[in-house]
Amino acid sequence: MSIEVENIKKVYGEQNALNGISFSVNKGEIVGFLGPNGAGKSTLMKILTTYITPSEGNAKVNGFDVSSHKSDVQKSVGYLPEHNPLYLEMFVKEYLSFNANVYGISKSRIEEVIELTGLTPEAHKKIGQLSKGYRQRVGLANALLHKPDVLILDEPTTGLDPNQLIDIRELIRSVGKDRTVFLSTHIMQEVEAICDRVIIINKGNIVADKTLKDLRNDEEQTVIVEFDYRVEDAFLLKLPNAKTVINTHDFVYEITFSTTKDMRSHVFDFAHDNELKILQLNQKNASLESLFRDLTSE
Repeated sequence: MSIEVENIKKVYGEQNALNGISFSVNKGEIVGFLGPNGAGKSTLMKILTTYITPSEGNAKVNGFDVSSHKSDVQKSVGYLPEHNPLYLEMFVKEYLSFNANVYGISKSRIEEVIELTGLTPEAHKKIGQLSKGYRQRVGLANALLHKPDVLILDEPTTGLDPNQLIDIRELIRSVGKDRTVFLSTHIMQEVEAICDRVIIINKGNIVADKTLKDLRNDEEQTVIVEFDYRVEDAFLLKLPNAKTVINTHDFVYEITFSTTKDMRSHVFDFAHDNELKILQLNQKNASLESLFRDLTSE
């Protein structure tokens, strides 16, 4: 196992941040750690990277105990914290060289991680001159310097614009091909785009642990359709496998079907048979969103 968490608790004063959670991550998995703000995600990340110690329980990374073998854990983990701590006045290569000295590794590795993370066009600049997306790349390059077996990323795409977000997603997916990645986020699209498995935490408790494959097999399908006239919900519910119908606004409806089969053709036939015009017809994957909402709502 790359990561083993057993009955981990963390208490701050009278507040329980983690309530005895347990799970394990296999070597080579990319796991999304999903939860609302304040759920305990960053607390667990800090425990796994030895920044803080648990109040109770045990955790191991690459077989090393996070409390008794901190140095070994730190050598085997690459960590990108939520607030990426960078020296903005340093040049990219200067910053990576500084950290290479800390790790005691060859300077040749600097060029490798620069190329790996797509930093080559910006490598001559000061970090303070870089966009948020490229600063995240610098953080990832630093986390990869010592060739860690486990990569722990805390909210790596927060604050990025859509283009930067896509670039960082692709980068994480690429570097995750030959190492374990444990990715904390509150953005469900990140999990669907990058991960093999999702663990959902709420109020310090794990409330779900599923592979994305299982989620897709279990998923309900939602079709968004806009007609040119109002339609009674009862008529739409007669569609095959229709489960719920919501008239979101005007003549727009969200129809949820209890099947993975693409039901848009059935909606199209319904409109044709009833002499309705379709102004829009889209499909969305609502399974992870629905699961998250059901498990984390008050």
